[in-house]
Amino acid sequence: MDLENGKIINLMKFNITPIAEDASFRKFYRIKSKKKTKIFVISNKEKHKNLIAYSTINKFLINKKILAPKLYSCNFSKNFIIIEDFGNLSFYKLLIKKKNKFQLYKKLVDLLIKIQKIKPKAKIKNIEKGFHFIPKYSKKYLFEESNLFFDWYLPLFLSKKKAYKIKLKSKKILKKLYNKLNFSNSYFVHRDYHTQNLMLVGKKIGVIDSQDAIIGNPSYDLVSLIDDVRIKTSKKLKKQIYNYYLKKTLNIHRVNSKKFMEDFNILSVQRSLKIIGIFSRLFKRDKKNRYLKFIPYTWSLLEMRMNSEIFLELKKILNDNIPKKIRKKIF
Repeated sequence: MDLENGKIINLMKFNITPIAEDASFRKFYRIKSKKKTKIFVISNKEKHKNLIAYSTINKFLINKKILAPKLYSCNFSKNFIIIEDFGNLSFYKLLIKKKNKFQLYKKLVDLLIKIQKIKPKAKIKNIEKGFHFIPKYSKKYLFEESNLFFDWYLPLFLSKKKAYKIKLKSKKILKKLYNKLNFSNSYFVHRDYHTQNLMLVGKKIGVIDSQDAIIGNPSYDLVSLIDDVRIKTSKKLKKQIYNYYLKKTLNIHRVNSKKFMEDFNILSVQRSLKIIGIFSRLFKRDKKNRYLKFIPYTWSLLEMRMNSEIFLELKKILNDNIPKKIRKKIF
């Protein structure tokens, strides 16, 4: 028995089955009743981020006509919520089986453009009748995220002293890169807009895992979609998706296409550094080693995006300290 939204419910009457965990501290269960299924989400750590912020952002998106999971009930003091079940059919599952992937990616780009038309608010009402503040992306966030690479990945094979020296040198280089970003942080950014967080719900696309949303650069979510570390796509397909986005946002970005491409490359490099760091932390701190298999492909994305002259210094420091055999290693 438990209390949710003032009502007593009995969870024992439901058929409850666990669902695979993600990279967060949340645990998911599908609860089946006679009428329909729902998702039971529990988080004993980072409760505000994983439950309150998640529910609040979902409601915000729903109000803007974006399909996100409805909140059916909640008990934040007991660390759980019950939300709408979008099923198991992610676009990742659809894409890995499909030869002509571009047609599906066009739909995901169309939804992204729709999301980017949302006028973001720094302050929105949260589920607890208070306010949730959507942070604005800043150099502070960029550094906090890329630092994960130096703090968690490098110590897997280098001494802490050497890793720290590389970090100090790299931060100076990264500062120059981050200072080059051209577009203002004025767009609603999901922050993890990749194929496993996009679900086919009937004939519509549902968006999940939105708790980290920020107000940021318009190229960031496009980076998340095109340079998705979980699904390998060809350079040709990546270019097709990118060009389709530019064509559809003709009046916004195509005029400044060179600057937009520079932002895209910088944020792709930053995101790859962050992801390698996060996957290393999941392995070292949280004993979740299944994410290590993505590190070699993330390295290939990082190397691919460092082709222009602006990355020469960063490329050199990485090449001098991290051999190819390490980059391909799954620890």
